[in-house]
Amino acid sequence: MGGSPKSRGMQSDVDVVVYGGTSGGIAAAVSASRLGKSVILIEPTGFLGGMTTGGLGATDIGNKRCIGGISREFYRRIFKHYQDPAHWTHETREKYFKGRTINSQNEDSMWTFEPHVASIVFDQMLKETKVQVVLNQRLDRKEGVHKNETTIETIRMETGELYRAKVFIDATYEGDLMAAAGVSYHVGREANTTYGETINGMQMEKTIHHQFVKPVDPYITPGDPNSGLLPNIVPMTQGSDGDGDHRLQAYNYRMCTTDIPANRVPWPKPQRYNELDYELLLRNFEAADMRLPWAPIWMPNRKTDVNNNFAFSTDYIGKNYDYPDADYARREEILKDHESYQQGLMWTLANHPRVPESIRQVFQNNGLAKDEFLDNGHWPRQLYVREARRLVSDYVMTEKNCKRIEVVNDSVGMGAYNMDSHNTQRYVTPEGHARNEGDVQIPTKPYPISARSIFPKKAECSNLLIPVCMSASHIAYGSIRMEPVFMVLGQSASELACLAIDHRQSVQDVPYAALQKRLLEVGQVLDFQ
Repeated sequence: MGGSPKSRGMQSDVDVVVYGGTSGGIAAAVSASRLGKSVILIEPTGFLGGMTTGGLGATDIGNKRCIGGISREFYRRIFKHYQDPAHWTHETREKYFKGRTINSQNEDSMWTFEPHVASIVFDQMLKETKVQVVLNQRLDRKEGVHKNETTIETIRMETGELYRAKVFIDATYEGDLMAAAGVSYHVGREANTTYGETINGMQMEKTIHHQFVKPVDPYITPGDPNSGLLPNIVPMTQGSDGDGDHRLQAYNYRMCTTDIPANRVPWPKPQRYNELDYELLLRNFEAADMRLPWAPIWMPNRKTDVNNNFAFSTDYIGKNYDYPDADYARREEILKDHESYQQGLMWTLANHPRVPESIRQVFQNNGLAKDEFLDNGHWPRQLYVREARRLVSDYVMTEKNCKRIEVVNDSVGMGAYNMDSHNTQRYVTPEGHARNEGDVQIPTKPYPISARSIFPKKAECSNLLIPVCMSASHIAYGSIRMEPVFMVLGQSASELACLAIDHRQSVQDVPYAALQKRLLEVGQVLDFQ
C-alpha cells in the first residue's frame, strides 16, 4: 500500500486528510488522489478496510443498482479476482455459483468474498494512487484538533504527529474527528416525535425477529426473582414504544468460519469463560427452541461470514452503550469483552453437554478459517460497530426519506437496505420470561441521500466531511449504514472536498449543480425509481 508510517513529531501539509481507513475512507482517499490532490489516509489501527476486510463478506445493499463509482469498481475487482481458477482452493467456482442468486455468473460484479481478498483489492487500489497511508496513529481526542474559527487547521495524533490539510474527512465508524472538532452529534435512539417518525425509539411490540419463541426463565434460581437475574438481563424496561433513549443496537464480530478440516481451527475457549453467561442459551435449548443460533452465509472456498440469528446469538446485547464516547482504554475493554463473550458462545455451542447433540455436532464440524486473520489468532480484527455517533447537520435523513415520502434534490448516493436495527436490550416480561427489545426490519424503496447529511452546520465547521457517521436518525441510519454505501458516500465526500479546494469555498458553499456534474461523470448513481 502507498506510503509508510511517519516518524514521531513530523508535520505534513496536504490537500486532504482522511481519518479512518474504513471502506469509506479508502474510497475517499483513492478518489481525491485520482483527482490530483495530495492525500494522507490515517488509520488508528494496523489494518485497512474496516468491516469489509474484517469479516463482512456478505454485502448488504438491497438493490445493487444503487451502487456506482469506486464502490462498484471494488465489487468488479472482486469479481475479476475470482475469475482466476487459481484463487479457488477448497471448491470450484462453478460449484460455488451453482444455484446462487446473490451472485450471478452473468454479472460483472461479485458481492461475496473472503476477508483477505478484500484486503488484496483495497491494497491494489491504493497502490495505483499517490495516497500516503499512515497506520497505528490515533487522534488526540482531547486536544488534537486545532481550529481557527470554523476551519480545522491541524489535527495531532497521540504520538505528536501533526497533519495540516485544506479539507478533512472523518471516515471512522465512531466519528472521533467529528466529535473532537466540536460538531453536533447524537448517540442512541431518538423519540418518534423528534423527526416525525414511526419506528424510532424503543420497539417492544415490533421486535418479532431474533426473539425468544419459548418461555425461558431469566432468574439465577429458576422461578425465584430474589435470586437475581442472569447476566445481561435487565428488569422490565421503563417507557413506551417510540420513546427515545441512550441505547445502541448490539455489536458483534463477523466471524470467518469453515467446515474444511484442513483449514479449520477449533473454537478457542476464552480465559474469562463464565458458564453463567450462557445459562439463558442453555435454558432456551431445554425449552425446545432447537434453532441454530447463528447465520452463516457462504463465501468462496467453503468459508462463511457469520451473523447473529434468533434469540441468543453472537450479538452481545446491551454491552456497548459506553462505546461511542468512551476513551481508548474503555473501548479496548469493550472490544475484549465482546471477543470473550463471542468466543465463549461458540465454545459452548460446540462443547457444552446441555447443548443438544445435533447442534453440538454442527459447531464441532465448523471452526475459524485457518488462512484468515493470521495476525489475530484467526479472529476478526474489527468489531462490528453498527452505530455509534451520528452527525446532526442542517439536514437529518429520516424514515420519511427511506420511504420516499420526502425526496431530497441534492443526492450524493443512494440507500436501499431495510431500515434495520438489531436488539438493544434483554429484559424480563411481566410474566417472568426473557425477551429481547429493539430488533426491527422495515422494507424501504431505493432513495437518494442528501449532500447536506455528510457535512456539519457551517457555523460549527466549514472544512470537514463525514460520510460514515453521517446525519441520520437511528432508524434511517439502520438502512444507510452499509459498506457499499459508505464507499459511495466516501467518494462523494471526496469529490465535494476537491471542489471546495479548487474554488476556495467552504464545503457547505459548493454549488450542488457542480457537485452533481462531477458525481455523474464518475459513475455515481444519484436516483432512480
